[in-house]
Amino acid sequence: LYSNCVYHKCSVQVSSNGAAASGQVAQIGATAQDPQQQQQQQQPNAWQVIKGVLFRIFIIWAISSWFRRGPSTPDPNTPAGAPRVPSRNLFPKDTLMDLYVYISENEIFTDFNNTEVLFWYQQDLVYGDWTTGESGDGCYEHYLELGLSESVKQNGSIYIHIYFTKSGFHPDPKRKGQYRRLSTVHATRMLNKYKRRKFLKTKNLLTGETEADPEMIKRAESHGPVEIISHWHPNLTINMVDDHTAWVKGSVPPPLDQHVKFDAVSGDYYPIVYFNDYWNLQKDYYPINETLQNLPLRLTYCPLSLWRWQLYAAQSARSPWNFLGEDTYEQSDEDQDSVKVALLETNPYLLGLTIVVSIVHSIFEFLAFKNDIQFWNSRQSLEGLSVRSIIFGVFQSLVVLLYILDNETNFVVQVSVFIGLLIDFWKITKVMDVRLDRENRIAGIVPRLTFKDKSTYVESSTKIYDDMAFKYLSWLLYPLFGCYAVYSLLYVEHKGWYSWVLSMLYGFLLTFGKYNCTFVMARWKGADYTPRQRTEHTVSATCSSGARCVNVPPISLRCVTVC
Repeated sequence: LYSNCVYHKCSVQVSSNGAAASGQVAQIGATAQDPQQQQQQQQPNAWQVIKGVLFRIFIIWAISSWFRRGPSTPDPNTPAGAPRVPSRNLFPKDTLMDLYVYISENEIFTDFNNTEVLFWYQQDLVYGDWTTGESGDGCYEHYLELGLSESVKQNGSIYIHIYFTKSGFHPDPKRKGQYRRLSTVHATRMLNKYKRRKFLKTKNLLTGETEADPEMIKRAESHGPVEIISHWHPNLTINMVDDHTAWVKGSVPPPLDQHVKFDAVSGDYYPIVYFNDYWNLQKDYYPINETLQNLPLRLTYCPLSLWRWQLYAAQSARSPWNFLGEDTYEQSDEDQDSVKVALLETNPYLLGLTIVVSIVHSIFEFLAFKNDIQFWNSRQSLEGLSVRSIIFGVFQSLVVLLYILDNETNFVVQVSVFIGLLIDFWKITKVMDVRLDRENRIAGIVPRLTFKDKSTYVESSTKIYDDMAFKYLSWLLYPLFGCYAVYSLLYVEHKGWYSWVLSMLYGFLLTFGKYNCTFVMARWKGADYTPRQRTEHTVSATCSSGARCVNVPPISLRCVTVC
């Protein structure tokens, strides 16, 4: 909702005694036309705008690539200044391999002689073969149910240990003559996933009753507001990347460098083993508790091409900015799930249209921010602009920000709304005279902020119609606001009185906030004074409404609709 109400009013130059001075009008009109003609001549064309946008995108990409680029790991076995020699894959094309899969509760595995932990043994796999297997695509599958121990039921961990050996060798280092270091590839991963379950203690503020499950209330009282629970997904794919690139140690680009492992002696690299759970949706995970006796596990082995592995690795890589916390990572997983569901369940044509609409929305959102700042920065007169709507916009953005912080929304949405709030605060300094009153201090210590209307706003008739608009709108909106507050208090559960106030204000603004400029626009039909960013916000809002055709995070969409 863009709340900058705009007025349109024909201006006539009059003399000090009220009579029209034709000569002065002609002279002032001619003088006023020159800056308008110069402004029209100085407006950039469409190609200049596109070049500016592309240049800014390039700068942002260059800066982000610079910060994402990790430092090259120096090779201690190579003298300083010596050229780095390209390496090779230790497993040549069409190498015969044996697959050993062990399931254990220990992160470091050494119990090779225990046949009970051997989950899968597959002989004579061909490295880089895409024609064998059960379906003729090089893939093999194995299914088995795992028994649960008491430690795993009590939030314990369970690990999978993968060993690929050249045919005829064994992964146990204690077997002399059957083990070779350069012929064994090892990878380990934790199978279960720890997720946070948050208990929201909501209730009716008048009666104190709640519709929540009593069992969940007891767990919230015993475990606190946040409980960490082990979860399980029954499917996992093991990919062996079919890659023979001559990688140079220390020069592998991120995030691929996290998966390419080099041998310290020979300098060559091991085949890349990748645990692929990209299509495992978060909603398909279920908690591990005392009621379960067995855990189903279906393992699939498949070869994987280099370019597909790069796509998976890039999508699964997490940002090195670790100050955002685990909550942000969980939100990122949920957002990625919405993208996966859209790819799996949406019609391809509708999905393509959604991508185009999203790109157009991003472009217009960027242009709206840019032109919004440019418009207010160059504005000298407040003729035709509603100051009250600017102040109302600050209040509206502040309510949205507090609401999404109270509901722990996506971090990207929080940043976007916060930037918009800063811009709204900056607009206040453009439409009003903001000064520090050091004589009348608050409690005799803190200087007092004073706000005063600018002379161009007071002396114009805009202020009269501004007051008239909000006066008539208040007759309609205040009763609606009271009715909505009573409804929210009687029929909706809240975490507390603070959450009720924010939810009430946010819901009211979401429903009725867009009508704050209806009277003014209908009275003045002010299209000539409409800044360009208002049109871009309109197109952006239209694109946001079109994006509802596919699954998106609900709170994110609601915030976009309000903003």
